[in-house]
Amino acid sequence: MRKKSATKKIKKTKYDLIYGAHSVIELLRAKKRKLYSIYTTRPVPKSFSRIERYLPKYFFNTSYVSKDVLTRMAGTNDHMGIVALVSEFKFCKNIFDPKKNPFILLLDSIQDVRNLGAILRSAYCTGVDGVVLCKKGAAPLNAVAHKTSTGLVERLNVYLAPSIKSAVMELKNAGYKFYMSVIKNGKDATNVDYEVPLCLVIGSEAIGISKSLLKEGKLITLPQKTDDVSYNASVAAGILLFLLSEKIERF
Repeated sequence: MRKKSATKKIKKTKYDLIYGAHSVIELLRAKKRKLYSIYTTRPVPKSFSRIERYLPKYFFNTSYVSKDVLTRMAGTNDHMGIVALVSEFKFCKNIFDPKKNPFILLLDSIQDVRNLGAILRSAYCTGVDGVVLCKKGAAPLNAVAHKTSTGLVERLNVYLAPSIKSAVMELKNAGYKFYMSVIKNGKDATNVDYEVPLCLVIGSEAIGISKSLLKEGKLITLPQKTDDVSYNASVAAGILLFLLSEKIERF
C-alpha cells in the first residue's frame, strides 16, 4: 500500500506595486517595507540616481524594460520611468493611544484615490500623529494614492478599521474628541477652541460625513466667500489640518 506523500504548502508572497521616484525614495527612507525589485528603462531616468543613494548596498534586482512595459505594469504612463514591487503596506495593529498620538485624522468614505493621497500628504506636512482609514466603502491605499502622497504615507502611522462605525467607537472609547468637518451649520473652524486628544473627521466627496456620526462630535465649517460651491475634500482637509496644528501648538 502506497504511503501518502506530504504536500508541501508554498506560501505565496504578497506584494504591492508602487511607481514614481518619490514613492520609491520615501519607501526606502522609511525602512518599513521590503523592496523586492525595481523596473526601469535604459538609459535610466535622471531621477534614478536619487533612488540609488538609498538602495541597499547589495541590491541587484533591477530590471530594464521598455516604457510600454512600465505603463502596463503601473496601469498609467505617470510612472516617471520607475516601477517597484514591494511588501505590503504595514498598517498599525492597534488603535492609537491618545497620550502618544493626540492629533489624529479619520477619513469617512473618501472615494477618490487622488484625494486620499493628497490628504495623506497634508497629514504628514501638518504633523498628524495618526490616520485612520476604513476598509468598507472607501478608496484603497493603492499605487495611485501612494504616488499622490509623494510617498509620504510611508512616514505616517495608519490604522485600518473595518468600518467607519467601528473606528468611531474605538476612538471614542480611547478618549478622543471629534471635530466633524461639514459644509454648513458648523461653527467657524477658525474660532473654535480645540481640545486634545482630538480627531478631525473628513467626509466623502459626495455626501460628507455619515449622518449617524455627526452627533458624536463638534461640527466645524471653513468660512467661504460664496456658498454656491464648496472646497474640494483634499483642499478642505489640508486647510483644517494646518489650522488645527497651529491651534494645538498654543496649548
